[in-house]
Amino acid sequence: ILTMAGEEPEYVEAVAVDDGLIVYAGAEAGLSEFLGADTEEKDLGGSTMLPGFVDPHGHVMVGGLQALTANLLAPPDGEVTDIASLVQTLRDWAEENQEAVEASNVIVGFGYDNAQLEELRHPTKEDLDQVSEDIPVLIVHQSGHIAALNSAALELSEIDASSPNPAGGVIQRVPGSEEPNGVLEETAFFLALGTVLQGVGPEGMAEFARAGAENWASFGYTTAQEARSAPSTVEIMREVAADGDFAIDVATYSDVLVDRDYILANQSDEYVNNLRVAGAKLTIDGSPQGFTAWRDQPYYDPVGEYEEGYSGYAAATEEQVREAIDWAYANDIQILTHANGEAASDLLISALSEAQQEYGNEDRRSVLIHGQFLREDQVDSYDELDVIPSLFPMHTFYWGDWHCDHTVGPELCPNISPTGWVRDRGMIFTTHHDAPVALPNSSRVLDATVTRRSRTGRIIGEDQRVDAYTALRAMTIWPAFQIFEEDRKGSIEVGKLGDFVILDGNPLEVDPNTLADLNVLETIKEGTTVWSGGS
Repeated sequence: ILTMAGEEPEYVEAVAVDDGLIVYAGAEAGLSEFLGADTEEKDLGGSTMLPGFVDPHGHVMVGGLQALTANLLAPPDGEVTDIASLVQTLRDWAEENQEAVEASNVIVGFGYDNAQLEELRHPTKEDLDQVSEDIPVLIVHQSGHIAALNSAALELSEIDASSPNPAGGVIQRVPGSEEPNGVLEETAFFLALGTVLQGVGPEGMAEFARAGAENWASFGYTTAQEARSAPSTVEIMREVAADGDFAIDVATYSDVLVDRDYILANQSDEYVNNLRVAGAKLTIDGSPQGFTAWRDQPYYDPVGEYEEGYSGYAAATEEQVREAIDWAYANDIQILTHANGEAASDLLISALSEAQQEYGNEDRRSVLIHGQFLREDQVDSYDELDVIPSLFPMHTFYWGDWHCDHTVGPELCPNISPTGWVRDRGMIFTTHHDAPVALPNSSRVLDATVTRRSRTGRIIGEDQRVDAYTALRAMTIWPAFQIFEEDRKGSIEVGKLGDFVILDGNPLEVDPNTLADLNVLETIKEGTTVWSGGS
């Protein structure tokens, strides 16, 4: 039983939980006074128990969409390797889920990655018309920032050659014309999404939320996050929670550019039926692997139709960013900010500096989400501003080769998700999966943070590696601190919640190169098993 309570690994022999709280953690000999006629005893049988994982950044509701739609992921998480296999996967899914397709009038897939397709391009409307010419088809890129639509979905979304690019987004065009090719980036995608999925309805969205929470629990998370909600989706999650369908806690951060009054009225430190509105979310730019992150220099070798010197773009205006940060600080609302590219971080650092000068910085725990491309001077600035970096080392596995070859190039790619730079400065950090960008696979998160090994076996930044215990802290006690819950989660100590994950091996003792193979045997929330061995 690894407690995660200290600067160095600490173990106990036994833990007792009563009424959801840990009442004992220590030697087995001291357990007897806590045993009674109604006590349920459990022998770990050689497996390893840790505190339940705390999700510092994910999208549990959209993660349910991933769980309930066509799996378009590349190996090892799926079987899509080219456009033909993508089209066939969608056809097979539509046939197997004919009733759902007829009810919602949409065919949806999630997780395609042009970087992993043999053709090294996004599917077009012509490709997706092979799935259906009549039913709208929408497939979401693995980044969650880009989508491809068939002709019927474009028509439903009222997107044609006369449609201008929305602010903060791009409608990709057929080369040499204004005709949409079916690929939508950033706000162009988000605007179309609601229209295409309108047939899913609130109950369908509620089912996404239920499935997402179950999926998180299967990977050992006892606290999940919906990191970019809106009032409508929060209310759907409230209904799910009221029905008792969240077996784990869900903390949500509502979009600060949508409805600030709603955030002020609903933000709370306490969970109601395992759900709470924890603060605000701001998004400055997009996806690094999708070339929509906002850089301070041109992309190294972008794949696609890009003008010379292309460096991405902002998804929010400078005025929106400064106003959002100022509002959050003025109202003591925790704000998490998505900033992937260097230019996005420059703007965020400037806005945070202004707000702190105006309002101070007493225990605000502002969070940088992703920070995939960072300069070392920016890490210094985040350190000075007491910002918690929530980094995404899984990029080293899924897109490490892509970053070295196409986004930032071989000189800068070793420093993506720079956990080493952060620890060199004594900063804490958290690590996330950003599901459904990747599966909420805790073992893969751990492995990528420790080994930084790409799909092809290339080590992406040996100097940025950290040891397994540090990587576990970034999944337990540090994310608990990030969400202001370190007094009740993140370590196995008396007085904290009985939230645990049981693994089939000790992450501190197995060969680091096998960390991704660790399996979750059981997930326990407040003393009650919420997931066990595939059930």
